[in-house]
Amino acid sequence: MRKLIIIAIVLVSFQATAQRESMNQPERSQRMSDFTAEEIAVLKTKKMTLFLDLTESQQQKIQKIHLENAIQRKAMMKTRKARKAQGNTQKPTKEERLSMVNARLDHQIAMKKKMKNILNEDQYTKWEKAHLKKALKKKQMRKKGMRQTKQI
Repeated sequence: MRKLIIIAIVLVSFQATAQRESMNQPERSQRMSDFTAEEIAVLKTKKMTLFLDLTESQQQKIQKIHLENAIQRKAMMKTRKARKAQGNTQKPTKEERLSMVNARLDHQIAMKKKMKNILNEDQYTKWEKAHLKKALKKKQMRKKGMRQTKQI
């Protein structure tokens, strides 16, 4: 009986440690911010190549798209950091949030169109499923994080 209790305690402690480490997302984002836009584009393209078995021409087209996205993200992070350094951390207004959501959705629609033009049908369906799965996982993590912050 004692052995079972000890094993249960060890398993619970391992699980708690794993959850704490997975919640340490700022560390991961910091590591990614050390890369240049070109390096990020190359890494993402290589991951997609492994996942979708892309041809050379597809790789070049997708790398251009990833480079554009990485440059845009770097610029947005730079403005966000500058705003934070100035002490201007107030929440955006309703109109600003609406425009940001519209811009994000427009970008997603354009990305889907570009990918549909580059990838063949099988690759596109595989990419779309993975993309939706990733978005769902992100949404669940956001909900999970919100629940944990409410408890504190």
